[in-house]
Formats: sequence, C-alpha cells, structure tokens
Amino acid sequence: MKKFLSFLLIIFCLTLQSTADCATRRIIIDTDMGGDDAAAIILAAKSPSVQIEGITVVAGNVDLEQAANNALATLELVGSNAQVYKGADKSFAGVETKTFSVFGKDGMGESDLIHPKRLANSKSAVDFILETVKENPDEIEIVLLGPATNIALAIDKDPVTMSRVKKYWSMGTAGFGAGNATPVAEFNVYKDAEAYKILLDSGVPTTIVGFDMMTPDTSIDEKMLRAMKKISPVHEFVVLSNRKFLEFRRQYLNQNNIILCDPMLMAAVVWNDFVVETETCHASCMIDKNETYGQVIFYRKNYTYDTMPTFDNYNVEVVTKTKSATFVSRYIRACR
Repeated sequence: MKKFLSFLLIIFCLTLQSTADCATRRIIIDTDMGGDDAAAIILAAKSPSVQIEGITVVAGNVDLEQAANNALATLELVGSNAQVYKGADKSFAGVETKTFSVFGKDGMGESDLIHPKRLANSKSAVDFILETVKENPDEIEIVLLGPATNIALAIDKDPVTMSRVKKYWSMGTAGFGAGNATPVAEFNVYKDAEAYKILLDSGVPTTIVGFDMMTPDTSIDEKMLRAMKKISPVHEFVVLSNRKFLEFRRQYLNQNNIILCDPMLMAAVVWNDFVVETETCHASCMIDKNETYGQVIFYRKNYTYDTMPTFDNYNVEVVTKTKSATFVSRYIRACR
C-alpha cells in the first residue's frame, strides 16, 4: 500500500510540474492597429499558450480613436473580451503624431469592417500597464507592434515598476537589413525614436524581430489571399483589412503580395519552435535629428570590431533566423 501511495504521489508531482511547464503566459499587446496588427492580435487570441491581459493602443498607423475601434472590432471578431486602453496620441517628446497608413485611411483596408459594439476602457494605457505589472511582478510580457511611446511613458512615470516587466517583444528596427521608413530606419522606431531608446535602455530582456525577417517566403500573394478569403470570416477579415496594403505594394513596390510583419513577431511569441537563431547584441537607437534618426545599431556580442565602444550590457536578442517557410501555412491553420 505504501508503494502504491508513493507511486500516486510521484504521478501527482509530475502532473503539477507538467502543468507549471505548460502554464499560459500573460501578455499585454501594445499596438497602432493597422491591418497586420489585427492579424497579429487574432493569432494571439487563437493561441492557447498566451492570455491577453489587455490591448493598449497608440497613434501610429492611424489616430488614437481609430486604433481603439480597430482593436475592439478585431477582438469581437474572435470572441475575446480583453479590454482596450487608449494611450499616447503624441510622441514621447510631445510632438503630435501625424498618421499615414499603407493600410488605408482607417488602417483596416477601407473595407467597412469596423463597427465595434463596445467601448474602450476609460483607464489610460499607461495606468493599466503600470497597475498590471505592479500586481504581477515578473509575470507580464509586453508585445510591441507599434511605436514604443506608451511603454516609454510608463517607464518615465514609474521606472521601478516597469523594471519588473518579464520581457519585451518588439516588431521594430531594420534588424541587420535596410529600413522601410528610411534607408536605415524601420517605421515603428522612426515614429518615436526617443521612446524606443528608453525601451532599449530599460534593462528589461528584449527580443527583437526586425524588418529583415520579412523574407520572400513569408509573403502572401494575391492568389493565396483569394483562397484565404473563402476559408472563414476570420480569414476574410485578415484579407480585407490588408486590401489597401496590397494595392500600395502593387503600385509603389511592384509587388503583388503582402507581408504580415506584426504576425511574424507574434509567431515568435506564441510558437516556441518558430525562432531558430538569435544574436545577443547591444542596441543603440539614434535620436539626432538627421538622416540616421530612428536607426538602431546592433553591436554583436563576441564580435571583434576594429574600433568600438566597450559595453557592460548586451540588452537585446535579435532574431536572425526563423522557420519562415512554415509561417504562412501555420498562420492560416492557426486562425481557423
């Protein structure tokens, strides 16, 4: 009998350990709510590996009110009751954010998709972030899909609390490639480089998926988009919300496809096998008002430069390789 009870105790302990290993991670999604942001939120909402604590919105692709409505409509589509909190409509330095979206005037393909039935929470994004982190120290991961203004404001208001963020995930920077806002700067960083510098200097572990990870095999061509549209209302929503983005890429880049930048970051968050390689770096964000504004320079750890400063902190992991060839098919399956 004692042996049997001991066996049951071992099984119970192993079950507890397995449950702990598979515990759902808790995330806040900070977003400027273009079509690819919506696609990323859908992936998170459909994933059993994360729990969305809330969505905080910032002006970037669209203005603040539109961003909030876009987030609410997206959550309603997938049956999520996560709350939406409005954040900054100006940069960290107080400059009004002028919005221009390749996703159309409403950020969602101008496809008449945005008719939310509920309103954003009256609490500010910064207060929500600080309260959530303070109540759950070292548990909350923040996924940044847009400019880092809300996070910088939270750090500025209460750096001690924000030091207890478990991790930042950032779709930002050009990685080790070229930018899309300028030859050297990526859109999210360029919209508020001062805020991004504060994020990088915070000391919190940060993983970055840069624009260079948007490789050709992660694009979705027009034929595949037409097929996706027929799968389900969720897939149709993704396609329609990126309709203007497809037109933009066709007209200005001669590309008959779209790339889903923000879902690539979310894939790194929710699929634990998606990231194949990373490089530990010290990241420095350029904030001088010249041609390098918004550029992020990565100094690789254990790499010998002819002349370079000495760093006592390597503050980011930069994703350098993913299972990119599987991204589109996995994303389509995950959104069913």
